[in-house]
Amino acid sequence: MAKKQIAVIGAGLMGHGIAQIFCAAGHKVCIHDPADDVLQVAPGKVREIFELLGQDPSGVDNLSLHDSLDTVVAEVELVIEAAPENLELKQGIFEKLTETTGSGTILASNTSGIPISQIAARSSQPERIVGTHFWNPPHLVPLVEVIQGERTDTAIVEETIQLLTAVGKTAVHAKKDIPGFIGNRMQHALKREAIALVENGVCDAETVDLVVKEGFGMRFGVMGPLENSDLVGLNLTLAIHETLLTHLDISDGPQKLLQDKVSAGELGMSVGQGFRSWTPDEAEAQRNKMRDHLVQYARQRIKDRSEH
Repeated sequence: MAKKQIAVIGAGLMGHGIAQIFCAAGHKVCIHDPADDVLQVAPGKVREIFELLGQDPSGVDNLSLHDSLDTVVAEVELVIEAAPENLELKQGIFEKLTETTGSGTILASNTSGIPISQIAARSSQPERIVGTHFWNPPHLVPLVEVIQGERTDTAIVEETIQLLTAVGKTAVHAKKDIPGFIGNRMQHALKREAIALVENGVCDAETVDLVVKEGFGMRFGVMGPLENSDLVGLNLTLAIHETLLTHLDISDGPQKLLQDKVSAGELGMSVGQGFRSWTPDEAEAQRNKMRDHLVQYARQRIKDRSEH
C-alpha cells in the first residue's frame, strides 16, 4: 500500500502508541495534543516503543509534532482522534475536522465504547466518520474494531480495514454501532458474571481468576467461543444453555459489590485493594507479567510478518 499522511489527535498513551504503528510502517505521521508537555515527550515515547519491540528506532523520524489542530490535519488522508473519552469533546473535534479536511479524508475515532453515530451527530459529513477502537496498549495488542456508524460510507469502512491490515493490525468490522462494540461487550459480560459469583458467595475473587487462567482462558488464544462450540458440538452447547442460561446474572446495572468498593475507595492495584489485596511489589509484578507477555507476542508477530 502506498505511504500516506496520517494525523493523530492526542499524544497520550493511546495516541503515541497509534502513531508508532504507522511510523513503523513508513507512513508520515503528524501528531497534535493541546497539552504541550504531553506533545513534546511524544517522540521519546515513540522511540521507546521501537526499542521495546526490537524495531529500527529511526522510524521515529516519520513523526512530526503540531501545536495547532489546523496544521496537523492539513492535506492528510486519515485522521485518528485519540482524545479523552468525552462525548462533547469528541463531537466538537469531529465537527471541526469535517470543516478543515478534504472530502476524501477518513475521519476515525479511537473510542472504546461511545457509539460512532453519537460522535458524528454534529458533523455535516457523518458518512466520513468511522470508529477505530484500538486496544490498550495499541502497539502490543493487534486487534482494532472498525465500527460502522449509522451513516458511515461502507467504502470508508473497507478502506480503513485495508489500511490497518497493511500496517499489521487485525482489523474487524463491527457492522452495527452499539455501545461497547464487540470486544467490550463480551469482556464485560464475563466481568458481570465474575462479580456476581463473588457477590453471591459462590467463590472468592482469587478463585474466579484461577478458573479463567487455568481453565477455559487457556483456550482463548487459539480458539474463540464459537469455534469451541463447533468443536464440542452445538447439540452439547444447546443442552448446557437449556440448563444454565436462566441461572446467569441478568442484573440491569452494576452490582452492589462493585459500587460499594468504589464508594469505599477500593479501586484496585493503584491503592492496594480492589476485589483482591495488592502490595506494591505484587501489583508491579502483575503489570510486568502482562507487559512481558504482550511484548513477546508482539515481537513474534513482527518477526513473522518480516519473514513473509
